[in-house]
Parts: sequence; structure tokens; C-alpha cells
Amino acid sequence: MDYVKGIFKNRPNRFIAEVEIDGKMEKAHVPNTGRCKELLVEDAAVWLKPSDNPNRKTKFSLHFVENKNVLVSLYSQQANSIVYDSIVEGKIKELVGYSVHQREKSVDNSRIDIYLSNETEECYVEVKGVTLIVDGEARFPDAPTERGVKHLKELIKLKKEKNRCIVFFLIQHPAGKFFRPNWENDPVFSQTLNEAYGEGVEILVYRCDNQLEGITLIPESLNFDLGKNFPDGIVND
Repeated sequence: MDYVKGIFKNRPNRFIAEVEIDGKMEKAHVPNTGRCKELLVEDAAVWLKPSDNPNRKTKFSLHFVENKNVLVSLYSQQANSIVYDSIVEGKIKELVGYSVHQREKSVDNSRIDIYLSNETEECYVEVKGVTLIVDGEARFPDAPTERGVKHLKELIKLKKEKNRCIVFFLIQHPAGKFFRPNWENDPVFSQTLNEAYGEGVEILVYRCDNQLEGITLIPESLNFDLGKNFPDGIVND
């Protein structure tokens, strides 16, 4: 895929970024509703996908930003596709053995990102893309998310109905090698995640290798801690 390099200048709202390309100011769509304030800083190098759709309000979509000498993917919806494709390809060892793979399963008033099943069980997977890095730790969310809390409560309900349920955190910043919920920014989500884990909802953490030529999942699960940065928090083995 051909990308155009630009320089980030401003983000007047969560959907639009103002960028400089070859000395000319352009507007680009930001496919990530998170704050991303640690990433989208003035004069950061960004990589944009051009659009040939004449009906679009913007000519570009902002897919990557350079941070800590690596490419960070800002295309949050792509996280779902990366995880789904990796499951189908057998790259996620915890999720092999399912004969049915489905994107977006409607459950009550929610849509769970991925549905899996075999002869003995049904499995629901909710994917969260993570871009915020604090002191080397990947943290989610970077802004309060009522929708995220709703998804966790739905997984708790499904788990109580004897289904397998998983929250899958895909770290889209290659510098992140460990995960912790963002208690400071969203204590409600963080507490609900703890409650979900206590009810038997599983947590998986993986990260991406980001290249302009493509994004791939690194097939190795990472550790997490659900505490408030205390040494006695819950840690994945």
C-alpha cells in the first residue's frame, strides 16, 4: 500500500487532523476516536493513506504516527481484522480448535467483535486496540469509554451463561510489552475489567509489528497486571 508522509500540526476534533504535506496544509481523517495526545503531537511524522473517492471530505486517512522511533498504528478498527485473521490462521495458540469463525456477533443490544464455536463450546472475543504507552506499559483506555464498560458487562453476562469469553488487548504500539488498565483515566473501566476477570472472563494481550508494507500480529502472548501499579496486582502467567 502506498503511503504519503506528512507532518502533524493540529487535531481540531477527534475525526480530523491538520497535516502538512510537501509544504501544503491538508485535512486527514483520523480513524481513532481516542485522545492519542501522547502520539499526535505537533510536528510528529505521520503516514497517510490517500483516497480516490471524490465524495470524501478529506483526501487522506491518518494510519501511522512515528513515536519512540517506531510506527504506531492509529487505525483502531484494523485491530479487529488483525486479530480475526490471526485466529483463522492459527497464530493465537489460546484460540485454536474452533470450526466456526464469525465477525461481529449480535448479542442483546451489543455486538461482540468475534464469535467462535466448535462442537463443545461457544466463545465471544471483544478486541481493544491499545496505543497509549506509559513508562513502557501499554494502557487502555486513553479516555473514558462507556462503550467499553458496556462490552465488559455483556461478556460477564455471557460467561455466567456458560460461554467462554475473552477481552483481547492488541497493543498497536511496538514499544508496549506489558499491559495494565488505565486506572487514572478510567477507573470505571478498570474496575469492571477486574470484575470480569474475577467472573472468569479471560484476558489476552498481544502486540503488532507495524510496517508500511503491512501489519502482522506477533504470535506471543504478553503479561498483564490489573492493579493500580502495585507489585501485588494480578499478573498473567
